[in-house]
Amino acid sequence: MTSATIRGSEAIPVRVEVIVSSGMPGFTIVGMPDTVIHESRERVRAALRSCGMRLPGEKIVFNLAPSYVRKTGSGFDFPMAVALLAALGQVPGDFLHNKMVVGELSLDGTIRPVNGLVAFQMCAFEQGLELLCAPTYDALKNITKACIVHTCTSLQSFFEGEFGLPAAYPVETDAATVDFSDVGGHVQAKRALQIAAAGNHGIMMMGPPGSGKTMLAMRLPTILPELTAHEIAESARIASVAGESIDSILRGVRPFRSPHHSATLAGLIGGGNPIRPGEVSLAHNGVLMLDELPEFSRNVLQGLRQPMEDGKVTITRADGNVVMPARFMLVASSNPCPCGYFGDKQKECTCPISKVSAYQSRIGGPLIDRFDMCIDVWRSDFEDVVAGDAASSSNSMREAVLAAREFAYRRFARSDAGSRPRSVASLVEECGMDGATMSFFKEVSSGNVLSGRAIMRTLSVARTIADMELCEKVSVEHIAEAVTLRLRGSDSLEAGGLTA
Repeated sequence: MTSATIRGSEAIPVRVEVIVSSGMPGFTIVGMPDTVIHESRERVRAALRSCGMRLPGEKIVFNLAPSYVRKTGSGFDFPMAVALLAALGQVPGDFLHNKMVVGELSLDGTIRPVNGLVAFQMCAFEQGLELLCAPTYDALKNITKACIVHTCTSLQSFFEGEFGLPAAYPVETDAATVDFSDVGGHVQAKRALQIAAAGNHGIMMMGPPGSGKTMLAMRLPTILPELTAHEIAESARIASVAGESIDSILRGVRPFRSPHHSATLAGLIGGGNPIRPGEVSLAHNGVLMLDELPEFSRNVLQGLRQPMEDGKVTITRADGNVVMPARFMLVASSNPCPCGYFGDKQKECTCPISKVSAYQSRIGGPLIDRFDMCIDVWRSDFEDVVAGDAASSSNSMREAVLAAREFAYRRFARSDAGSRPRSVASLVEECGMDGATMSFFKEVSSGNVLSGRAIMRTLSVARTIADMELCEKVSVEHIAEAVTLRLRGSDSLEAGGLTA
C-alpha cells in the first residue's frame, strides 16, 4: 500500500510492504526509518490490542520503499497498522485500493492528524490516489485540483468501514487588518513601499527608534495583490509542512514573516534533521520582514544572499539535495547606530564614529547591494501622528499597485520580454530609454560608483515607477527617483555631480 513522507516542503510517495513469516517472533522496520518511525512498533501494538486484536507470535517485517530515501515522522503508524491487518486477512483489500494512507495512532487506536496534510493531498493527487487520513478540513477544496479525501476516526472505525469526508475549511472573512491610514506622515516611505509592492522589490529602511519603520513594514501586505489559486496551494503546502496556520493564506492574504533576530541559520534558511522549511520558504509568495537587521548573526544574514538571487533554497545533505521555494519580498529595518540617533536632527547621537561604522558594517556590503531600495525614515511631526493619513489608505495605495501590475502585464503581452529571462539587454529594451535618458543614467551610475547589480536593480525600479505612471518608456524623472530611493537621500544625484 502507499503512504508518504515529508522531505523539505514536499511529500514523497512511499510504498509500505509487510510480510508475516515463521521465525523468531519480532517486529522489524527497514528502509531508513527515523527514531519516530521505530517507535511506531509500540504505538501499533497498543492500538491493535485496544481493538481486540493480538499480534501473531511470528516474525513481522515492514519495508518502507524506496530504501534510499530517509523516512521521517509519525504518519506511518496508521498505514503500517492497516497493512498488517490486510496481510493477516483481517480487513478486505478493497479498503486500501487506490488509496494513500497517512496518520498517527494513539494507544487507544484513535487516529491523529499529522503536519503536512496539504502536501500529502497534493502528492496523492499527483499519484492518482485518494487520501485516507484522520478527520480534518479540506483546505484545497474549491481552490485548485486536489485528490478525494476520506477520513477515519479510529482503527475500530476502519474495521467497520466507516469513512467520512473532510469538513470545509472555516475561512474567516472579517479578520481585522492594519491600514496605512493609521500611519501619519512618511510620504516618501509610503511611496517607496508602494513601488516595492508594484514591482516586488526589496527595500531597506533606516532610521531612529520609534520612527515608524516596523509599522510601515507590517502594512505592506495590505497593498499587495491577493494570492492566486496556484500560489495559495503552494504557500499552504509549505505552511502545512511546518505546522503553521494556513487561515490567512486561504483568504488570499500573502504570507508575512517577521522572525526574531536570534533566529539561527537553519531557522531562517531551512534545515535541521529532518529538513524543514525556514522563514524564507514560509514567506514564499509574500513578505519577509527582518527588523533590527544588524542584530542578526552575520552568517545568518549572508545566508540570505543565495535565496534572494535564485528564489529558492538548496540544502545539501549526505543523502542528497533538498530544494525549497523561497520567492519573497525582503523588507528590512535598522537603526543607524547602537544608540539609534546618528544623523537625527532632533536628538544627538552619543556613539563614536568607530562604533557607528562597526554597527552598520554588520550587515555587509554584498547584502546591502541586493536591496533594490534603501531609504531613510525619520520621525513624523506631532500633528501627523495624531491626525493619521486617511488620504493614503491601504485601499487607495493598493489600487495604484494593481494598476501598475496590470499595465506591466499588458506591456509584457505586447512583446516577447515575458518569454525569456530578464537579462541586461531585455531589461534595457523594456525601458525604451532615449539617448538623453541613457546618458543621464550613465553619468549618475558613474558618479555614484554603482555596481553591475546596482545598475540592473536601479533600472528595474525605474521601470516599475514608469509602470505606476502608465508610461511605456522610462524617462529621466523615473531614473532620478529610482537612484534617489537606492542611495538613501534626496541629494544623491548632486553627490554624483548631477541634477535631474
